[in-house]
Amino acid sequence: MFKLSVNVGVIFGLSSFFQLSAAELELFADSDVIGKPQIITAAYEDTFIKLARKYNLGYEELIQANPSVDPWLPGEGTEIVLPTQFILPKAERQGIVINLPELRLYYYPDGESGRVITHPISIGRMEWGTPLGRSEIISKAVNPTWYPPESIREEHAADNRPLPKVVPPGPDNPLGKHALRLSLPGYLIHGTNKPSGLGMRVTHGCIRMFPEDIEALFENVPIGTPVRIVNEPYKLGWTDNGFYLEAHPPLDEQTIDDAWTMTELTRAFVAATSEGQGTSFSWELAEVVAMRSLGIPEFISAERLATPSQHSK
Repeated sequence: MFKLSVNVGVIFGLSSFFQLSAAELELFADSDVIGKPQIITAAYEDTFIKLARKYNLGYEELIQANPSVDPWLPGEGTEIVLPTQFILPKAERQGIVINLPELRLYYYPDGESGRVITHPISIGRMEWGTPLGRSEIISKAVNPTWYPPESIREEHAADNRPLPKVVPPGPDNPLGKHALRLSLPGYLIHGTNKPSGLGMRVTHGCIRMFPEDIEALFENVPIGTPVRIVNEPYKLGWTDNGFYLEAHPPLDEQTIDDAWTMTELTRAFVAATSEGQGTSFSWELAEVVAMRSLGIPEFISAERLATPSQHSK
């Protein structure tokens, strides 16, 4: 049976670890991989919720990358992998791209081909799924008023948590202080008054962001910005030394079996190789990475094709 080492250097296929300080990352023309991996040592008071906010990550991202660590009591001195390296989704690199299984948003500033901004998000839970497809930003609001749909008010009433017909701006408004309205009727990209739940499937279908993230996005995204919502649990990316695969657990509402996994991996492979990249990668490695679903780019080429360049180390 094939075994994949869990040594961190092998997991990433890379050797250097250092701290990033922002959600803005450099894009390279010859690579689908952005960012750098990090490892930190937990302090006594750390929890995954605290670390997620500090490093601009989602709660589930930290869970996936550290499956053997207690998220509430990591323990002083415990090494924590921060999943701060990403393979870009295969969607067009324009405007906003949201990858649902990844619980992450990417923003490509107009006219700036050398950078991308990425943030963790929350999305709709299973019975309130966030829809796939193309959309655009049609309006922006500071201190938005929330008009809960009747379906949400009925749900809250059934749980003895009645909602008013109108929720004004303020600390009790779940939209937070900033909202971007999509052309998909009823859907927003917005902030939150409960940031501790960021990075999970907890919304009624809207895209939820940390308050500081939506504020920054709000200031930079013009009305008319295209928004693409995709479903890519397996992202295959290329650097100048070979293929990397980043695997995330598929959405709960999808029926998952070995055939489905292989079909999705094949789709990712076809999307990558259609761009004229090499085809030398190991299906055996890819299957292992897909099963682990750590949410981290992992090297899956059958052999290294070149000496890694500086930005892919």
